[in-house]
Amino acid sequence: MKKVIEKIYMVWVWTTFVIVFSCLYIPFCISVQRESWKKYGHFLNKIWAHTVFMFCFLPTKVEWRFKVNKKKQYIYCANHASYLDIPTMCYALPGYNVFIGKSSLGKVPFFGYMFRNLYVSVDRKSSKSKYDTIVQSMQKIDLGYNLAIFPEGTISKNHAPVLMEFKDGAFRIAIEKQVAIVPMTIVNNWLILPDDGNYVPRRRLMKTVVHEPIETTGLTMDDVTWLKEKTKQVIADELRKHFPEIYNEKEKV
Repeated sequence: MKKVIEKIYMVWVWTTFVIVFSCLYIPFCISVQRESWKKYGHFLNKIWAHTVFMFCFLPTKVEWRFKVNKKKQYIYCANHASYLDIPTMCYALPGYNVFIGKSSLGKVPFFGYMFRNLYVSVDRKSSKSKYDTIVQSMQKIDLGYNLAIFPEGTISKNHAPVLMEFKDGAFRIAIEKQVAIVPMTIVNNWLILPDDGNYVPRRRLMKTVVHEPIETTGLTMDDVTWLKEKTKQVIADELRKHFPEIYNEKEKV
């Protein structure tokens, strides 16, 4: 009986996911035609996330540990262990946040068109693509936007909840532009929708913790490693608090 309920819930979740996206697809396509319209495309993503989470009966909680200064810009850095992480960040964060994601997302039918035109994609196997991504990201900051980045670079399949190594990109951009890094811990998504090839969602509290900013004023490129490890430590400490036995056991491996 439990497996039957899981199957029904899985069909309901993915059907809701597709239907809501389909209803918003034409407005999505319109919103990416001009740079000044893209903030509306991101707002549609927020509607998509809110609607799907509500209709799929997923309880959500966003715990803010600082008050956002609307006059400042931020680079939000979160752990990455589920396909739910992008909509979770859309749901949790205010304003227009430009996601930096892997280029394979831009190849997903329908969704890919929206993603590669609304956000910034990177092919981590290409040095040119990585350079272009940094340039585009800085341009987005110059336009007044925030960035949302998963510094692990990909979904942590076999490591979650333990973090993989962080890439340097987000931290180089933050120092170059003197923009604060905001660590984010997405607590349970690796349990709600694990990247195990089964795509079976499970109801659980979708909790996100937005930590205090790490300021970069006065930092230089010599501080990239410190900033990267500091951000990773903040996220890791929060995950360890929620999953002490699992986290400590996996760290030993």
